[in-house]
Amino acid sequence: MNFPFREQNDALKKEKEHLADSLADIAHQLRTPLTSVNLILSLLENNPDENERKAFVRETEELLVRMDWLITSLLKLSRLDAGIVVFQSEQIDINNLICAALRPFLIPMELHDIDLQINAPKGMIIQGDSGWLSEAIQNILKNCIESAGESGKIEIICTDNPLFTEIAIHDSGAGFEKEDLPCLFDRFHRGKNAGATGYGIGLALCKMIITRQGGTITAKNHPQGGAIFAIRFPK
Repeated sequence: MNFPFREQNDALKKEKEHLADSLADIAHQLRTPLTSVNLILSLLENNPDENERKAFVRETEELLVRMDWLITSLLKLSRLDAGIVVFQSEQIDINNLICAALRPFLIPMELHDIDLQINAPKGMIIQGDSGWLSEAIQNILKNCIESAGESGKIEIICTDNPLFTEIAIHDSGAGFEKEDLPCLFDRFHRGKNAGATGYGIGLALCKMIITRQGGTITAKNHPQGGAIFAIRFPK
């Protein structure tokens, strides 16, 4: 007769273990850039060369920007987990959505000579929260830009049919390792690829945003090389 109580107790135990693991992961993710910053500051203090000191300062600034992104993303994940985010439902023009998502990346892409190609017919409309969907696409773009690297290529293709509207983003990077494919959207998962530098937060956040609004997201290796992400919104 005490089975329901035992099951509830087991569920609470698992939840507590999951929370402990998540907190340990968060601590680890924050500790890594903090350790790098402390090392750079130590080198900065003992290095008289002006050019090297400037390079150390730039590196520190980049690490602090990454930490700020990490903390902001973790806060957004916690809000989604807590169920306190209310998504707006509005008609969104796909072209406007893509332009808004791309805006923060245009200068970095130009500096790294990344070729951007967009194929999005006019008049394509989806229903959702434009601010949060822009956030989701930005997390994919961030991943693709880092993967494509210097003089790489990113292609955005939008298609529409009677069943769904799709936004596909393809990069010219190294693609995914086979063992990473099943867990790409798992929280705190970091890829085995030698070029993987993320924290395992962005894609998890991206999936939560899209699925909470009735969409789906998949990722796989493109037959012609690189990775391809596909976001679909059913009609």
